[in-house]
Amino acid sequence: MKTKETKIEVEMGKNQQEQIEPVKKKRGRPKASETKEILGLSENLEEKKQIEKEEETEKKNSSENLNLEEEMIKDILSQNVTKLKKMAKEYKIENFSGMSKHELINAILIKKGEERGKTYGFGKLDVIGDGNYGFLRNTSIGPDVYVSMSQIKRFFLRNEDIVFGELRIPIGTEKNYGILKVLLVNGDLPEKSLERPYFDDLVPSYPDEKLNLGSGEISSRIIDLISPIGKGQRGLIVAPPKAGKTVLLSTIANDIIKYNPEIDVWILLIDERPEEVTDIKENVKDAEVYAATFDEDPRVHTEVTENVLRMAKRQVERGKNILILMDSLTRLARSYNITIPSSGKLISGGIDPNALYYPKRFLGAARNIKNGGSLTIIATALVETGSRMDEVIFEEFKGTGNMEIILSRTLEQLRIFPAIDVLKSGTRREELLIPRENLEKIWKLRRELSEMSEVEGMRNLIELIKKYKNNDELLEDLYKVKKGK
Repeated sequence: MKTKETKIEVEMGKNQQEQIEPVKKKRGRPKASETKEILGLSENLEEKKQIEKEEETEKKNSSENLNLEEEMIKDILSQNVTKLKKMAKEYKIENFSGMSKHELINAILIKKGEERGKTYGFGKLDVIGDGNYGFLRNTSIGPDVYVSMSQIKRFFLRNEDIVFGELRIPIGTEKNYGILKVLLVNGDLPEKSLERPYFDDLVPSYPDEKLNLGSGEISSRIIDLISPIGKGQRGLIVAPPKAGKTVLLSTIANDIIKYNPEIDVWILLIDERPEEVTDIKENVKDAEVYAATFDEDPRVHTEVTENVLRMAKRQVERGKNILILMDSLTRLARSYNITIPSSGKLISGGIDPNALYYPKRFLGAARNIKNGGSLTIIATALVETGSRMDEVIFEEFKGTGNMEIILSRTLEQLRIFPAIDVLKSGTRREELLIPRENLEKIWKLRRELSEMSEVEGMRNLIELIKKYKNNDELLEDLYKVKKGK
């Protein structure tokens, strides 16, 4: 029995040993293949961590670059014209002296982009259809730039918005550059375009803030006295041929630029002589000049006008103050008379009634906006040209403005300039622009001038203005004399 029991114990011991040995093997040193697997897993984890670290760094750098880009743009936007011209000179930008502030900003940003290895560009947005996509026209790089629907909808972009951004070159079969990132809309950060209202929703009011024309030019001082201009004014300069309307427009433009830095001055020349366009560009340095000369197709005249009006509306929606000096409303109506489809009706002078609708819409856009922004339009209307059509056009516009400056053929023939008919010129609701005490003095001056002939009255007024440094001194002295009597 003992032998059997010993045998069983030995066998049980062997079995237990066999069961223990595999366990020892498993707990022992791993094989070479197992070592490789463990090391490989470790390497993958380290590699993954490294990639994540690089991605975080890249994201951080990208965010920092974006912040730097935004700071750079904000810094340039905050500079005045003098500082911008200095920067343009440092970057060796050609013809910078004749550029407006908006043009200087765009030109400097393009140079900044080149330093950073990026392609920047800008253009006027032309939205196709219902906003499915659009193109930047008249771009800084030459060809049109594609704008996707997502960007149009994201920033609520509209026709004639001036869009500045980072561009990408065409890919594959693409023909156009694409806009990669919108950086500016109408000279402001794109986020601001989300808050702007529509022009037609803005509430118009009478002009109640007078534009300062200074105390230098005689013509400007006469306008200040007789027919003051306010923000949002809708004015007509009624002019016979050779009465000095172009010179008067240049004078008004220069004085407003000089004494009203918050106003952006635009000059729109339609159906004018090419040399007059050149003359305006040379004499009015800081204004934006848009022109379509008489040798161009009438469709060009109407397109330029409509584009300028849309651009002005976009600026006013942002709370900007825009002044458009337009020469001439009469010729614009002639161009529409040629280009619009015939209605089958003609009024006196051979003009289609529908041809007057579009010029009226242009002039009617002028308004002072409650709580900020204004669009001031001062347009010329031609009279005494010998054309019945011109007379009809003037009669149609006669009551639409709230300010009129009438130029006199009699004064022009005697070479008395400015040839302003003082008694016929004037501004509606001038009491909103001129203090009451000064207004009463101006009325007294008008009554005195009415007792003289047109020629004698204008000569006396010019001599009176030359005698005093400014209009306030003139009115104060006249009031004292009157009081002494």
